[in-house]
Amino acid sequence: MPLEVADFAELAETYAQRHPSEILTLAFEMFSPSVGISFSGAEDVVLVEMASKLGHKFRVFSLDTGRLHAQTLRFLDQVRERYQVPVEVFFPRPEAVEKLVREKGLFSFYQDGHQECCGVRKVEPLRRALSTLKAWVTGQRRDQSPSTRSFVPVIQADPTFSTPTNELVKFNPLANWSSRQVWDYIREHKVPFNPLHERGFISIGCEPCTRAVLPGQHEREGRWWWEEATRKECGLHSGNKVA
Repeated sequence: MPLEVADFAELAETYAQRHPSEILTLAFEMFSPSVGISFSGAEDVVLVEMASKLGHKFRVFSLDTGRLHAQTLRFLDQVRERYQVPVEVFFPRPEAVEKLVREKGLFSFYQDGHQECCGVRKVEPLRRALSTLKAWVTGQRRDQSPSTRSFVPVIQADPTFSTPTNELVKFNPLANWSSRQVWDYIREHKVPFNPLHERGFISIGCEPCTRAVLPGQHEREGRWWWEEATRKECGLHSGNKVA
């Protein structure tokens, strides 16, 4: 019998204080090989490092929006080589990108917000990536955004990308970790990371929408800095939003 939303809420409570590797183990035991790690940044490579030591089959996927930094693309190759795992890259549909650029240009998001561009370049490709999975693993942390991620559970029935034929489960093993814990793990295990982090970039997305932050600034201030600060989500985790 399929698990219900209430069952995942109970699991989330049970595993709330467990180590991320224990949460990953549960994800793999329940859904392997139909579970994928969503890969883009420092938190995600920590998850790949942990997963590589657990002995289960899993997939790694990433979204190439066509606007990523060159350093990010080279970082993806580092991860492939280090862990000997294919990184399944999903691209936006060319006709959708062409239509957006033809009608609004390459930088319309500075005037009318990032949601439309992210919908074309990120959300739709993610939907295709998740359509082949039963569960996915993200690197979300509660302290990444005070308004949109502060209540992220370690396990949940996905409220955004589930469909009538596929109730998707979302695992957020690092939900309770801080940025310092992530970087302590990276240094301790000599995990590769995007070199942009050494230049003040903390949260790294597309090149036009990402910039370095100053000491003392919150990490999300480097993303979509021209917009209101408390709702900085691109749509990949829109189910986090609270009223």
